[in-house]
Amino acid sequence: MFNKNIKLVLAGIIIAVAIWQFYLGNIGNGIMYILLSLIFVFLYYKNEMILLAFLRLRKQDFPGAKKWLDKIKNPEAALTTKQQGYFWYLHGLMLSQTNITKAEKYFKKAIKLGLAMDQDLAMAKLNLAGIAMTKRRKREAQILLTEAKKLDKHGMLKEQIQMMKQQMKKI
Repeated sequence: MFNKNIKLVLAGIIIAVAIWQFYLGNIGNGIMYILLSLIFVFLYYKNEMILLAFLRLRKQDFPGAKKWLDKIKNPEAALTTKQQGYFWYLHGLMLSQTNITKAEKYFKKAIKLGLAMDQDLAMAKLNLAGIAMTKRRKREAQILLTEAKKLDKHGMLKEQIQMMKQQMKKI
């Protein structure tokens, strides 16, 4: 894994080589180098380790996802702000099974840094609401559920939100 700035430097160098190839008349090589530089630009915005961790989570392979996330040693230096949000969001998802106190900290950090998709933000707030409910903080859970409902524009979390509201009535 490269630092985020190294990815941009590599993309710049490859674009310079592409321009040189165009100058020499090797149009095919120049186009190939431009396409190659786009890979580094893409990886600047979408970190490869986070993408691989998401793929592992899709298969419900939590240890495999943790292995990929552990390869990111210094998230502040290696990731952009949104990527840091997803880094902490994934850590929170994995820890929500075992240690809800740490998971709560990670979800709050992810929300503070920001998540690109409203659906992910809604899921993080829904998890935080569940954690608040288990800690008997009904008011906070209610606020988080309302925010999650507003963010869930496609209704994908509608059932989970309804279940949480039913459980909240019992508290």
